[in-house]
Amino acid sequence: MLIKSKINMAREELQDLVGTLSSSNSNGDDAAIAGKTLEDGSATFEKEQTNQLAGRQKKFIEQLEAALTRIENKTYGICRSTGKLIPKERLMAVPHTTQSMEAKLKQQ
Repeated sequence: MLIKSKINMAREELQDLVGTLSSSNSNGDDAAIAGKTLEDGSATFEKEQTNQLAGRQKKFIEQLEAALTRIENKTYGICRSTGKLIPKERLMAVPHTTQSMEAKLKQQ
């Protein structure tokens, strides 16, 4: 199933991101790094970027899991705004969507 494979891939990517954050927190000692403020700023920026990516990945996983719940509830593929069926092509491209393109464009 497309959604389950996307969940598995997203979880693997999240584990990689968490691993990157964990390893970057344990690098070097504070005394050796104290004089490297430019590198510190770069490292901090990189950690923030990785943290943001991990947050997005968690949200993506939650959305995919919610799609599985909608499948179980037999509400998957129904636009929450219009009540119409969402085209298969859209669901294949964005399996966690809850809106048709028509509704999504009106929203903006």
